[in-house]
Amino acid sequence: MNATSFREALTSGRFLYGAELVTTRGIPEPGDRPKLVELGDQLLADPRMAWVSITDNPGGNPMLPPDWLASRLVEQRERIVVHLTCKDLNRNGLESVASRYAAEGFDNILALTGDYPVTGYGGLARPVFDLDSVSLIALLKAMNDGLEVSRPGGKVDHLPKTNFYIGCAVSPFKRQERELMPQYFKLARKLHCGAQWIISQLGYDMRKFYEIKLFLQWAQVSAPVIGNVYVLNKTVAKMFHENKIPGCVVSNKLYEQVEKYAAGPDKGRAFFQELAAKQLAVFKGLGFAAGYLGGISKAETFLKIIEQSESYGANEWKEFAKEIQYPKENEFYLFEADPATGLGDVTQLNREYQESLKNPPKPAEVTVGYQLTRKIHEAAFTPGKGAFPALEKVYARLEKDGDNLALRALNTIEKVSKEMSFGCKDCGDCSLPETAYLCPRKACSKTGRNGPCGGSNDGRCELDNKDCLWARAYDRLKYYGESEHMLDGPAVFYNATLEGTSSWANLYRGRDHHHAPQPESKPKE
Repeated sequence: MNATSFREALTSGRFLYGAELVTTRGIPEPGDRPKLVELGDQLLADPRMAWVSITDNPGGNPMLPPDWLASRLVEQRERIVVHLTCKDLNRNGLESVASRYAAEGFDNILALTGDYPVTGYGGLARPVFDLDSVSLIALLKAMNDGLEVSRPGGKVDHLPKTNFYIGCAVSPFKRQERELMPQYFKLARKLHCGAQWIISQLGYDMRKFYEIKLFLQWAQVSAPVIGNVYVLNKTVAKMFHENKIPGCVVSNKLYEQVEKYAAGPDKGRAFFQELAAKQLAVFKGLGFAAGYLGGISKAETFLKIIEQSESYGANEWKEFAKEIQYPKENEFYLFEADPATGLGDVTQLNREYQESLKNPPKPAEVTVGYQLTRKIHEAAFTPGKGAFPALEKVYARLEKDGDNLALRALNTIEKVSKEMSFGCKDCGDCSLPETAYLCPRKACSKTGRNGPCGGSNDGRCELDNKDCLWARAYDRLKYYGESEHMLDGPAVFYNATLEGTSSWANLYRGRDHHHAPQPESKPKE
C-alpha cells in the first residue's frame, strides 16, 4: 500500500496493519539514538505498515509522553496515532495537550479513560479522572467543531477548528452479562459523542471479537473496527491471566496452552507468533478494517508475523476462527453461535438474554431503599413532573429573598439524607439518577459518570475492592426494563464550580450538568 494517512487508509476498504510502540520510564542515554525511535522509523519505512500507535503511560506507570516519540517520527505524522488518557490530567490539561497535538499536526488520537495508577515517586499517585473516555471524545469533537470560549464581558469566541480523527476502545472480553452489556452501550455512546473508529481491548476469543461488529450492526451504528493482537510470552500471559494488566484477558484454557508451549526449547515463540498471525488472518476474513500488533520489540518480528498471516490460504481463516476461542468459564455472549462458523449470528440474539428482558429476575441490588428512591425521584426530582415545578418556585423565591436560614436547613436535610442513603460526597452536581442511585464518587474508583471503564474483572472493580458500579446499575435498571437505554444521551461533564453546594438547589435552579447546553453529534454512517 502507499504511505497515505491513517485516516485515508482506514476508510479505504483495504485490510491494514498497525503496530504499537510503548515508551519507557526515564530518559534515553545522552548521545544515543533511542532504539524506540529506530523501531518506529523501521516500521514506518515498510509500505505494509499503515500506522504506528504510541501509548500514554499504560498500566498506570509514569513514562515518556507519546508526543516525545511522535516528534521524532514527525515526517510520518499522518501515520501516527497518539493515545490520550484521563488519569493524569484534568480537562484543561487534556485540552492543552490536544491543542499541542493539533498544532504539531498529530491529528489521530485514541481517547481512553486510562489505567488506575499503580505507582509513583514517594508513594502511589492520586489519579485525576476529571473526564473519562466519553467526555474526552465529546471535548475533542467540540474542538473539531470550533470550541466556544467565553471572554470577559460576555463575548463568545470560536477557536480555530481542529481536525482530530478520534478513536475509542471497547472491551468485549467480559464474562458476565451485567459487565459486558454496559461495555457495548458505552461504545454506542462514544460513537454518538464523536468517535470515528474503534479498537478492541486484548483477548483471545474470536467469537467475542466478532461480536463487536455484530453489536454495531444490531445497534445500527457504524465505524471501522481494528482487531487488537498482542504477541504473548509466558511472563505477560501470566500477568494477563492473573488480571494484573486491567482489561487484558488470558483464560484458563489459553494459559494451559501457554504453559505447554513455553516449556519447549523456543519458549513458545513459534506458537505465540503463529497465534498472532492466525488472529490477523481472521480479522481480515471477518471484514475488520485492520489488525494492530503489540508486544514486539523488533521490526523484523512485526513483519514476519504479517508475512506469515498473508501466507495462509483464502479460507483458512475460517478454521482459525473456530480454533482461537479461549473464553472464560460460563462466558456470556450477546449473540447465539452459528454452528457453521462457530461465531455469533446477528439474526439470533441470545435467547436467555431476550427472555430475561421480558421477565427479569429481581436481583439483590433492587433493595427496598432503591425502590423508594425511584419513587421519591419521580415525585420530586423529575423535571416537569410531580412536585418539581412547585419546588422550582420555592427555591427561586428563597434564593431571591436571600432566606439563608431556610436554604441552610434544606441543605442540611439534603446532606444528611444523601450521605446516609448513598455515601454522598457533596459534589453539588449530582449524577445519581444516571447511575441507578449509586454515587460515582463513592462507588467507582474512577468516578465515572458515562459508563464503565474497561478494567473490571468478573464484575469487580479494576482495583478489586468493590463490585463495579456499572454492573450494579445494570442489574437495577434491567429489572425495570431500562438497561438498554442506561447510557443514552450526551456526555456528562461534572461542574466543579458546584463543589460543596446544594445539588437540590442546583437542579431546581438549572445550574447543574442536566441543564448545560451540549451539542449532540451522530456517528458517521
